[in-house]
Amino acid sequence: MTSVMTSRDAPADSTGRAPTAPAAPRSREAALAGDRPLRILMPSYRSDPHTGGQGIYMRYISRALADLGHKVDVISGPPYPELDPRIGLIKLPSLDLYAKPKEIIGLPKFPKDAALNAINLREYITHITGGFGEPKSFGERLAAYMRTRIGDYDVVHDNQTLCWGLLDVARMGLPVAGTIHHPITMDRRIAIAHADGIKLKLLIRRWYSFLSMQKKVARRLDPVIVVSESTKRDVVKDFGVAPERMRVVHHGINADDFHPMPEVKRVNNRIMAVASADVSLKGLIYLIRAYAQLLPARPDLELLVVSKLREGPTSKLLDELGLRNRVRFVSGISNDEMRRLYAEATIAVSPSVYEGFGFPAGEALACGVPVIATDGGSLPEVVGDAGVIVPARNPEALAQAIGALLDDPDRRTALSIKGRKRIEDLFLWSRAAANVVAVYREAIARQSARQAA
Repeated sequence: MTSVMTSRDAPADSTGRAPTAPAAPRSREAALAGDRPLRILMPSYRSDPHTGGQGIYMRYISRALADLGHKVDVISGPPYPELDPRIGLIKLPSLDLYAKPKEIIGLPKFPKDAALNAINLREYITHITGGFGEPKSFGERLAAYMRTRIGDYDVVHDNQTLCWGLLDVARMGLPVAGTIHHPITMDRRIAIAHADGIKLKLLIRRWYSFLSMQKKVARRLDPVIVVSESTKRDVVKDFGVAPERMRVVHHGINADDFHPMPEVKRVNNRIMAVASADVSLKGLIYLIRAYAQLLPARPDLELLVVSKLREGPTSKLLDELGLRNRVRFVSGISNDEMRRLYAEATIAVSPSVYEGFGFPAGEALACGVPVIATDGGSLPEVVGDAGVIVPARNPEALAQAIGALLDDPDRRTALSIKGRKRIEDLFLWSRAAANVVAVYREAIARQSARQAA
């Protein structure tokens, strides 16, 4: 299972699509000429869009690049991405230990269907000792795969794997650019701050030990794509990447799927949020506390959260506040269902402590929902003057802003119009794709200059 597999090798009923057919070999200088289509390889160690923003990014940026006429292959570990039919998919199976059932007693077993090789053993040992080894082992598999295919591509665009294998690929002579959505040091810092007890804090530090690799690799990639000015500042501070080597390219929003539905009647008393229930970074606990403050004066107020509620800090807080049966959670829904929920919502709230970009806020704006967001990370860049910004980690400020907007239908209407226009003017995937192509050509030029020196 864990040897490199592409859909060239896969059985006929495989869901993996074949990599795009390699073009005839050509010089990298040819890739710099005018608007010549590029052959792009996009590594991503896990890419399912339902697992987070990195999967959403991979799905839409690859499609937008294909729309511009470029040939794109995604090379990914599981869970695999959902891609446009024009995009090639190269599967690099990992041990995928986080998808395995947990052992009741003892350590998780080494998968029976896995090859007993050095890469798999290192990934397994890292896992059973509390670390997250997928990015590093993905990079090792990536480098092994690319040794015989280096001439198939003009450029590599990494999706924040930031693994040693990228440097191996660069040494083979292929230009490498990397996207950093936000430095994961932020996740670690917030997770430790919310952890109870020294033992849990130490376990969190161990799990995030891959960050040492990511910092060192990020400093050696040139250029680096960052998705907001906020991310750029944090990458300078936490990863030590020189600011002159970074290029800000905002994400796009899927404005075709996320758009207003004027035929759907809005509910007059529903707050909506899209936020992982037990990821401290997403700040849902602060919205729940704000909701509790609003209920005495607004007993019919609804809170709808698009997330899966598990037993943990959020469910514990709901029980403490007596709100377990008042807050509605939905999950596993399609874009069509999400769009309708936005159309029905009175207000959408993005309560995050930190966001590198903030897809939920952008999607709500695209749907014409009045948005309240925190000042966490890049959210003010995304929302701008088309929404209301409040301090992060502040339930009182959030409650006050929600109450004021609920009482002001004229302002809600104005924000609804401004939000959609802001997305159309600034945050479309076609714009993002054109900007990353400019970065690719810069990476190719720099690699050519290094080889000529």
